[in-house]
Amino acid sequence: MSDPIRLVLADDDQDFRRIYRRLFERTAGFQVMDEAATGRQAIRKINALRPDVALVDVQMPDGSGLDVVRGVASSPTRVIVLTTFDLDEYIAEALRDGAAGFLLKNASSAEILAAVKAVHAGHGSLAPEVTARLMGQFSQRPRAVPHAFAGVRLSERELQVIRLVAAGWSNQQIADELFLTLPTVRTYLRRLFLKLDVSDRTQLAVLAHEAGLLHERR
Repeated sequence: MSDPIRLVLADDDQDFRRIYRRLFERTAGFQVMDEAATGRQAIRKINALRPDVALVDVQMPDGSGLDVVRGVASSPTRVIVLTTFDLDEYIAEALRDGAAGFLLKNASSAEILAAVKAVHAGHGSLAPEVTARLMGQFSQRPRAVPHAFAGVRLSERELQVIRLVAAGWSNQQIADELFLTLPTVRTYLRRLFLKLDVSDRTQLAVLAHEAGLLHERR
């Protein structure tokens, strides 16, 4: 059997932590290492324990979820930010700072488990409601200067892949659309992550939308 996915839960709501602990404890393949009730506790425990994934509330005393994302930037832990609020201003900022995902706290058990598995596997994870709001933010802004792409040579095929990722397409959908094999799409993504200094598909999508890449005509 493979090792369980090790987690830290950070939320000032004890009942919420208890519910999530029960979810993970009754599901094979997960291990809750510890809990934190404040942002400062979360940073200390994540950096000390180095769990695989941390679920972090966006609003906590003594340090927000954004503070936690920044405070554990040197840790290999993948952070999923959770919120009950429609705090759009936090979404893009959290993802830019290195969050691996952003989910609403009313997500179903299946959605939470799937998100943890996805980020543990190296992918990003955004709730559909969060994705819609995030992309709506970018579509309403004036076209951005594509600073992230300045000086980076990208082939037309790489640009096609980036646009489809930013539009929310899966690897398999991209492969079908561009008549590529699934391993080839994964190879393109690995190269793009290195070229653009991002860690996953979510950050790549945010970068593309910020740069206005989906609105460019080529």
